[in-house]
Amino acid sequence: MALFKRSSLKISSITTSFFVRNFSKTDSVKGKNIKKSVFVSQSKDIYTNLALQEWLYKKFDFTNHHVLMIWQNDPCVIIGVHQNPWLETNYADLNENGVHLARRCSNGEAMYQDNGNLNLTFFSPRGRYNSKYNTEIISRGLFREFGLKINTDDEELLIRNNKQFSCKAAKIGEQNAYNFYSLMVRMNKVDENIVLQKHNVAIKTGPTISTDTYIKKMNLCEENPQISSESVVKAVGWEFLRTKPLSLEDAGIEYANQQKGFHLVNPTESWFPGLNEIRDTYNSWDWCYGKTPSFNVSQTFNVPGEWNQNSGASTQIKVTMKVENGRIADIIIFIPYGSLSMGETKAVHNFRGKKFSIRTLNDLEESLGGLLLDDRDKSVSQCLKQVTSHA
Repeated sequence: MALFKRSSLKISSITTSFFVRNFSKTDSVKGKNIKKSVFVSQSKDIYTNLALQEWLYKKFDFTNHHVLMIWQNDPCVIIGVHQNPWLETNYADLNENGVHLARRCSNGEAMYQDNGNLNLTFFSPRGRYNSKYNTEIISRGLFREFGLKINTDDEELLIRNNKQFSCKAAKIGEQNAYNFYSLMVRMNKVDENIVLQKHNVAIKTGPTISTDTYIKKMNLCEENPQISSESVVKAVGWEFLRTKPLSLEDAGIEYANQQKGFHLVNPTESWFPGLNEIRDTYNSWDWCYGKTPSFNVSQTFNVPGEWNQNSGASTQIKVTMKVENGRIADIIIFIPYGSLSMGETKAVHNFRGKKFSIRTLNDLEESLGGLLLDDRDKSVSQCLKQVTSHA
């Protein structure tokens, strides 16, 4: 049986027929009138796929049409809407390894993804949101296709032999809702450990922090080497289509063939008017970093010898940066008794309001040129850059 029973030519009509939202309809439609589709994104760009997910959430009418969106990304880290990228990731290694940072607009923990992950977004009207239903669809699809018995924990994460192979998030709005799962199929776990390795830095913050879990993670291919992303698309996609929309009744393959089927979706502006604007937002510094809730980061340094007037005094200073909207809002330097008073140095004055980034501070110091002449300014500048680079 072919995976996609409907040709890609047919889906060109969905931009003019399916994507018309009408909230004047009542939500009392019977299950037999609800059809299902599986949309498979042809993009592997994280910002484009997040934009497509947001476009569907905001503009699609799911009253009579439930949708499963399946998508993959090139290497990236996705953090939750209220999370701190400097706390959740090994920030320096992201750029060095060509890993993009993205912030989604839903809750959930930070996660690494590459082409070995498979993302599943189950869309429905708000009143029909059912995370247990969606979890069961995935579990049954994997059992039917590969014979794998799947368990779930209290947070509805998918477990096989006491090892976790999924992450999840959700968003519930006034009209629509979605449940998102990321499955580890053949993900590079070494790269995941590198970019999600947290530094032991003194960051004080109020946003959601990913909790370290003691449960081991696994790829599905570790259980069955024949499992691939393509085979999981087929397994979960067909399970979604053959299951009744308002219950977990298995209606069989004949019922699945009566649905709207699989569609290869090209997430472009011509297919989804307004998509580029949404993508630009997801790809912007103001969203990825500037959306970070306020936080403080502190570090201590040895007092330079020329500052010390009292050999018996403390030998360390403490530098604290206050960061708001991803920018340095204030810098506080604690000077121990017996050290020279510094006043406000040029470094402190010029770094305020700049992006919290070692590259920004390096560029700024270079542009200042001869303005940072004395040893005091240079010492303070090095301290500020170390605070930034170690976050």
